[in-house]
Amino acid sequence: MKYKSNMIKKRLHKLNSEVRFPEVRVIQEGSNPIIMSSYEASKIAKDQGKDLILISENANPPVVKIEDYQKFLYNFEKSEKEKRKNVAKNEVREIQLSCTIASNDLNTKSKKAKEFLEDGDKVKCVIQLKGRQKSMPEQGELVLLRFAEILSDIGQPEFLPKLEGGRWLMLVKPKRKK
Repeated sequence: MKYKSNMIKKRLHKLNSEVRFPEVRVIQEGSNPIIMSSYEASKIAKDQGKDLILISENANPPVVKIEDYQKFLYNFEKSEKEKRKNVAKNEVREIQLSCTIASNDLNTKSKKAKEFLEDGDKVKCVIQLKGRQKSMPEQGELVLLRFAEILSDIGQPEFLPKLEGGRWLMLVKPKRKK
């Protein structure tokens, strides 16, 4: 059996008698903010059958709102969900290339990279150097530069190809639409 303390949900805001300040700024629907004592505000909320909700404790004086708490929570969660939905979701997609890639294969890989860039994602191009390729690493750089040239109409390199350990890296970001 779970303990009662685990069943109680922690509230995000202080309500009614938990709001204790000498004076508060009260926000009500359809009226301008009024400054009064928290006791008077609590009394008004009780008379209206609503709750006194602490919005901002750090303001001077603290801001409270007279509203039904369930309705307030519903609107609060709705606005939070809307904010999360509007956040830009940039993903980094990875495309593996090789030093000895044929031009047809490079064109196929570039088509896939263009799809990623059109969706607003960044494309990380990687060439892993193996065996004898490590003795001539400039070939990998040439392949990446050619790949960036193919993507130049829709994307631009965030940084030029760089050699890290035994692999070449390049990040291509989508161009801004005008």
